[in-house]
Amino acid sequence: MDREVQSIGQSSAFLDAVERASRAAPMRRPVLVIGERGTGKELIAERLHRLSPRWTEPLITMNCAALPETLIEAELFGHEAGAFTGATRARSGRFEEADKGTLFLDELGTLSMGAQERLLRAVEYGEVTRIGSSKPVRVDVRIVAATNEDLPKMAEQGRFRPDLLDRLSFEVITLPPLRVREGDIAVLADYFGRRMAAELHWDAWPGFLPAVQRALEDYPWPGNVRELRNVVERAVYRWDDWSQPIAHVQFDPFESAWKPISPPRAAEPDAPSPVRGVPAPDFDGVTDLRQAVESHERAIIEHHLGRNRFNQRQTAKALGLSYDQLRHCMKKHGLIERGAA
Repeated sequence: MDREVQSIGQSSAFLDAVERASRAAPMRRPVLVIGERGTGKELIAERLHRLSPRWTEPLITMNCAALPETLIEAELFGHEAGAFTGATRARSGRFEEADKGTLFLDELGTLSMGAQERLLRAVEYGEVTRIGSSKPVRVDVRIVAATNEDLPKMAEQGRFRPDLLDRLSFEVITLPPLRVREGDIAVLADYFGRRMAAELHWDAWPGFLPAVQRALEDYPWPGNVRELRNVVERAVYRWDDWSQPIAHVQFDPFESAWKPISPPRAAEPDAPSPVRGVPAPDFDGVTDLRQAVESHERAIIEHHLGRNRFNQRQTAKALGLSYDQLRHCMKKHGLIERGAA
């Protein structure tokens, strides 16, 4: 995601996270950013750096999950020539590269306990020691760390050092998932759509049909803003007539079907409105009422399970049931094997 996206949003949850970042930016203290994938954790790290007195110095980023455990410490702290096989020359680590600036450590929860211990020393004493050396190097680095893991729970389980967690959590900024950012989906979808239309040299931005807008707002967005951008840009790219509102959207790029989302048909006067996306039963063909009710109940549960990526707690909430009630219904219809707890 680009930097401009970090300023787009009007929900109170999003604005609170941005305000907390702005307030913490001038401090030298560490900041821990918590959020699901695609919520913009790196953008918050950039905001913390750009609004700080260190903005003219380097912002160094390291994804702790992108490297094998054997190389993490060498990347963080550097190494001397001959320190290990393949180390033909000395190399500074990310801490030294970020001296006087900011070091952003993404996916912090994947660090090994050994790397956590050395990271704690670097944060605590402001010095690092290259692998293969006994001489510490002084560094002045502001740490911003990010994760989608439950670090307090990991600390309780002995998988994360409590003392390191204490040192890194001077301020904790929780980024809200897109599904709870009320009103922001429409704003972001319009932004991404306009930007893609300009890239394709369209004469005008036609917007989305109301049915497509509803579909975007109803989708749970497990990939958050990054996924929304991909879905919207793909829809604009595949649309052939810029003079007409976009009527097609595809949430899963691996599905072969490319189907339009049409406004729901009005129900007949005496017929109950069907659940959106669930076909109404054929009442004329009903000969066993109990069997028909059971069949439709199963169809509704299957529909909402699929729509919520088989997350049972989200499905129960969408259907107005408790988690235990949903589990009972799923067991009754033989759906337990398909659901995810």
